[in-house]
Amino acid sequence: MVNALGIIPARYASTRLPGKPLVDLGGKSMIQRVVEQARQARLSRVVVATDDERILRHVHGFGGEAVLTSPDHPSGTDRVFDAYCQLDTPADCIINIQGDEPFIQPGQINALIDLFEQDPSTQLATLVKPVETAEELFSPHMPKVVVGNRGQALYFSRHPLPYQRQHPPEQWLGQHRYLRHIGLYAYRADILAEITRLPPSPLELAESLEQLRWLESGYQILTAETTVATLGIDTPEDVERALAYLRT
Repeated sequence: MVNALGIIPARYASTRLPGKPLVDLGGKSMIQRVVEQARQARLSRVVVATDDERILRHVHGFGGEAVLTSPDHPSGTDRVFDAYCQLDTPADCIINIQGDEPFIQPGQINALIDLFEQDPSTQLATLVKPVETAEELFSPHMPKVVVGNRGQALYFSRHPLPYQRQHPPEQWLGQHRYLRHIGLYAYRADILAEITRLPPSPLELAESLEQLRWLESGYQILTAETTVATLGIDTPEDVERALAYLRT
């Protein structure tokens, strides 16, 4: 049985939605909903990693666990590692659960844990989902991933890959099974320590996708497939969509 630790990075600052983790969604804050969803997965512990005392107090107030991390971390991965070091608790793998995904499904988290249970040598893991619409396929805000025959990620891009030379773009979706990346990550503890020491890479800077740094440095990222779409909260419009979802 893999000992999996869930850590939820939650920053207060947000250009488009300041104080995002504390936004009220139907009587509960967004961060509380993320914690409650994560607690239903096979995690030994669920901890919020935040840079803000207000979020820390709020999480403690609803009975959650939280630690205060540096405000200067360039990524959620760095914040997760900071929290993991503070917790000083052993774990076979650490799951980075996005703090703006209030409807994350426990089964999606468990799917990543399964990869580590099936093969303890797994270094990194993430989720993919079949692309169903042209909007998903061509949106630069929904990165795509090319996967090998053993489920290993070969490349991530904001552009649809592969390019289909024999077909016009409007026919691509019908000719190939494209996969979209879902930003839930799992790391083996020693690998998490290593990747946080890596400098930004050329591919990462070109695509603005952190996971390319890991691939470029020779790490392997395994993928698990989900059919469930996520609803990330980045803007006031996203909040309205989330509230509409809760009303259904």
